[in-house]
Amino acid sequence: MRLSLSEIALAVNAAQPKEAEDPVTGITWDSREVKSGDLYVALPGERVDGHDFAAAAVAAGAAAVMVQKPVEVDAPVVLVDSTAQALVDLATYWRGRLAGTVIGLTGSTGKTTTKNLVRDVLASAGSVVATIANQNNELGVPRTLLAAEADTNAVVVEMGMRGSGQIAELCAYAKPDWGLITNVGESHIELLGSRDAIAYAKDELFESLPDDRGIAFVNAADDYAVELVRHARLAERGVRCVFFEGGNAWKHADELGIFEEKQPFVWASDVFLDAEGRPLFIMHAENFESIGMPEANGVMRCMLELRGIHNVSNACSAAAVGLAVGMTLEQCCEALSASQPEQGRQQVHRCENGLLVVDDSYNANPDSMSASLATFATMDIAGRRIAVLGDMLELGKFAQEAHEEIGFKAASSNLDMLVCVGDLGRYIASSACRAGMPADAVKTCADAQEALDLLVDIVAPQDAVLVKASHSIGLNLVAKGLVD
Repeated sequence: MRLSLSEIALAVNAAQPKEAEDPVTGITWDSREVKSGDLYVALPGERVDGHDFAAAAVAAGAAAVMVQKPVEVDAPVVLVDSTAQALVDLATYWRGRLAGTVIGLTGSTGKTTTKNLVRDVLASAGSVVATIANQNNELGVPRTLLAAEADTNAVVVEMGMRGSGQIAELCAYAKPDWGLITNVGESHIELLGSRDAIAYAKDELFESLPDDRGIAFVNAADDYAVELVRHARLAERGVRCVFFEGGNAWKHADELGIFEEKQPFVWASDVFLDAEGRPLFIMHAENFESIGMPEANGVMRCMLELRGIHNVSNACSAAAVGLAVGMTLEQCCEALSASQPEQGRQQVHRCENGLLVVDDSYNANPDSMSASLATFATMDIAGRRIAVLGDMLELGKFAQEAHEEIGFKAASSNLDMLVCVGDLGRYIASSACRAGMPADAVKTCADAQEALDLLVDIVAPQDAVLVKASHSIGLNLVAKGLVD
């Protein structure tokens, strides 16, 4: 973003500040992250009021501040009724200046990993801006748009939601040209009540795509694929579909029974995992001549640094996006092979004494927990296999059943020890024992610190430890403590 204060004031319907032509080259609402030339946006919060840090932001180099109540600072001030709404208004204005393709991305699992893969693929073909970490809410989406330059080739916007209508609100100003839905699972089922409701909430992304020029990237292996396409009326609206999936159950997209003609399709065959759980597979691209990209068709061997067979589907979706912008299959596979896992998402740490720590502590839901256990079970481990599993949140009335199901899966996942953390983690422990895991191999801990204290006394060189739970459980403390 590069705007004058005059343009910013116009975009947010505010009075013109005196120094209206001073340029602004970035935006932040965290005074600790201010860079020279930034616009600091003071957001009020339940515990912290951003207005209290306006002076610190200016001292750190902020070119101006945006506030909803007067502040005393030695910099231009843009006064608005609501800084949160002004942030959206500014992003809406800047979105109109973006010449590149905006790609919206959502799904129940794999959003952030897939966003990173799409980013890394597109970065080898041109300039790209993507959501930082998982900043995919009403603050993160505007920030992603505002981080792009006017001529950025592609902007990849991850979109999260906890209820119906939220993705539609984000799309109203992000205005994605293309949309990708990784899958429909059970995350946020506490608020939405059913997978049907989750599917329709995710489908708000496809519904928002522009008629006659939008592209929807559809997971053909997801059991809601047909419904997503039909509910969003993609065919009737002239929105083109590109299908992907991580196995060879579907060979042709027209087998879905949605379209008469063959559709572009990216799929994987001959999938297997190496000793560290990294997938190797053959990637296939077919029918891309239907969207004017015949050179995209082909067959290529691909290997990922990411762990887990579930990441094959994520890689195929990212390749589908790359092929749609005109890249070759070889270029896509090279970029995918170089992509690295993000912190706390199946990061593998090999300690000097031989201990292996798989840090998957950033987040968890039933689907991702099952996938992580499955990957861990395939890894070649010299010593004991230990899983540290904690609460999965936002499952509502389904919480006990979901955690018990994970316990049954843990019992059949080739584990030597299971450490369960948190109140809901106790359901994992009890069901694992009922499924036949020896009681002395199952431990329960109240919190992350207790789990770490337990583990440092019992882990040995050559052991492997998987760490996974919802982010707020704080099991990153366990992973970091073991590595340190």
